[in-house]
Amino acid sequence: MTPLIAVAHGSRDPRSARVVAAAVSALRAVRPDLDVRLCFLDLNAPSVDQVLDAVAAEGHSAAVVVPMLLGSAFHARVDLPALLDAARLRHPHLHVRQADVLGHDARLVEAVRHRIGEASGSVDESGLGIVLAAVGSSDPAANDRTRELTESVAAGTRWSGAVTCFATSAEPTVQQAISMLRQAGAARIVIAPWFLAPGLLTDRLSRAAESCGPGITYAATIGPHPRLLDVMLDRYSQTHTELQRYRALSA
Repeated sequence: MTPLIAVAHGSRDPRSARVVAAAVSALRAVRPDLDVRLCFLDLNAPSVDQVLDAVAAEGHSAAVVVPMLLGSAFHARVDLPALLDAARLRHPHLHVRQADVLGHDARLVEAVRHRIGEASGSVDESGLGIVLAAVGSSDPAANDRTRELTESVAAGTRWSGAVTCFATSAEPTVQQAISMLRQAGAARIVIAPWFLAPGLLTDRLSRAAESCGPGITYAATIGPHPRLLDVMLDRYSQTHTELQRYRALSA
């Protein structure tokens, strides 16, 4: 069985690694036949290098790397490919292929909507205002794509409104987003993180929102949601098929 190597971002906040590890444990429970391993790009262990070296040392000839990343930014486009290129040089017999990032998959939108329902008690409350909180980017196009994601989360609901806020690099801030929703008539507000796991940025958002008064509820991060597992398995399956086809043509 070709191993699935899940690569998470890494964080100084130990909650982040715990939640990511819980998601990977849930994945193993869903697919006990699959060799699933977790590693981190930074700040946590094991590293990408350590896991790839272990896979090679065990005699595997192939591995599929699934980035547990919500966006295709520097880590997905530069950092991780460089690590994989270095591993290929160290282990010429090991065929490693990187899957697509998790991205704005509709199943993750469903997961966030479910987290909102858990926090609010109702996923379709008419007086509800939603703040989708995400990491901001210096690239305006990336921020526009996140705003489109908020529209997808709100589609088909009776909410008073849904607004994107950014933890870094862009506006609106969480305070600005809350103010916009209250002006639109929202009686109750849920802050929904577009994050896999809690950490320093989600704490920053929560602290900033505390100054905005009562009536604010915080949804959980995506975490080990079943729809996350579905997306990861699909990324693995698609990339594994591509890898097998490539190896057959190269034989």
